[in-house]
Amino acid sequence: MATFVDRVVLHLQAGDGGHGCASVRREKFKPLGGPDGGNGGHGGGITLVVDPQQHTLLDFHFRPHVKAQNGTGGAGANRDGANGGDLVLSVPDGTVVQTPEGEVIADLIGGGTTFEVARGGRGGRGNASLANARRKVPGFAELGEPGDQLDVVLELKSVADVGLVGFPSAGKSSLISVMSAAKPKIADYPFTTLVPNLGVVQAGDHTFTVADVPGLIPGAATGKGLGLEFLRHIERTSVLVHVLDAAAPEIERDPLADLDAIEAELAAYGGLEERPRLVVLNKIDIPDGRDLAEMVRPELEARGLPVYEVSAVTREGLKELMYALGDTVAANRLATPTPEATRAVVRPRAIDEKGFTVERDTDGVFVVRGPQVERWVRQTNFENDEAIGYLGDRLDRIGVEAMLAKKGAEAGDPVRIGDREFDWQPNTGDYVSGPRGTDVRLEEENTRASAATRLAARRARRIRGDDELLHMAEDGTVSTISMASKPVLVEDDDEDEVVEDDE
Repeated sequence: MATFVDRVVLHLQAGDGGHGCASVRREKFKPLGGPDGGNGGHGGGITLVVDPQQHTLLDFHFRPHVKAQNGTGGAGANRDGANGGDLVLSVPDGTVVQTPEGEVIADLIGGGTTFEVARGGRGGRGNASLANARRKVPGFAELGEPGDQLDVVLELKSVADVGLVGFPSAGKSSLISVMSAAKPKIADYPFTTLVPNLGVVQAGDHTFTVADVPGLIPGAATGKGLGLEFLRHIERTSVLVHVLDAAAPEIERDPLADLDAIEAELAAYGGLEERPRLVVLNKIDIPDGRDLAEMVRPELEARGLPVYEVSAVTREGLKELMYALGDTVAANRLATPTPEATRAVVRPRAIDEKGFTVERDTDGVFVVRGPQVERWVRQTNFENDEAIGYLGDRLDRIGVEAMLAKKGAEAGDPVRIGDREFDWQPNTGDYVSGPRGTDVRLEEENTRASAATRLAARRARRIRGDDELLHMAEDGTVSTISMASKPVLVEDDDEDEVVEDDE
């Protein structure tokens, strides 16, 4: 079973906001006491936080689907819904957050660093919050906004001061095991180390971390062997140490050729040219290993590389190497400027900036884009005419109607805002109070008689003279008819009676 995972894909779903409530307070002797619908709770967000105790992304490997809690809906009596709980995920130091396409979203370095990767949806406002001088008792409430839903890639790049690089079986794992308390797997076959190992080394007054990068081979920068899987782990190291096998002739390899091959891969990977380098000739306890180390040392020093001959078995030369690494790391820390704390940058919107754009699509649809207008559309209940009228008033107030007309939109043209597409009808005037949930500006022409007209007709039918009867037409108008020679039947809808009027 895997114990180290340095790349995972997470499927994130932030919490949805709760719906607002449309409610009217009813008390004794006060059947309509005013709106009292509460607001919906906000959905929970998902935040990543760097935990120094975490060293792998293994937990996310087995649980890649992450969902935060939804907010609850509002209720009557001005009761607001509860907010959904935020979800905090602990990640190792050096975690890079990327999109599936490879775009870097955040680079998390340093214990306690946080990043909100998915934001919860806003809760909808209840009708108590929507009441104003015009709409004293709104018959609608806002819907909760959906939370962010996205896929992200978490990639771990180990944060270490020293990176050990070299061919497989060069002795990197053995070296880090005797320099620190790390216990990597050690065996006499290539690619024993399949995951990076980190160790903490104490050398006098200097304390630094060492990363054992799995063995590299020619072509690693293009993905061969363990190549790209672990080359990224040396990106953050400040010092590179080439571990060369002084017993290379026994396996028909040349230490200098190994060095050139690894340098070629580092150059192909890029970004590591300016890192300080040291060379370690390992395994001098092997027969002929010391002789080979003495032979290649002059040429390595001629290239300007500090060279140290060591043996991980007998621990010969380790003290000198550790102190040299400590001094090099300390010098590099002094030369590297201290990174400034990240400051929040506030960019207020310009006075003349509308916050939305209107463009005509290739298929003739006018597309309105902007975070504010798209949020308004998401929170509108399109099954409620009054809510639709309220949305139209808001869009008109910020200039969307005027911009559509300026772009050439006419009544009936299709308009798209977010995921909603509708036929545009210019604003037809101010809101007029009416029955809750309705807006007279959206009502279609209705030829049916009103309730008051129908009631008057029923009353008139009951009043009959001796020589005439009242008749109501289908359009609701009342007229008289003369007495006929035969009985006239008049139906009464309320009493289901048939009245016979004889001559």
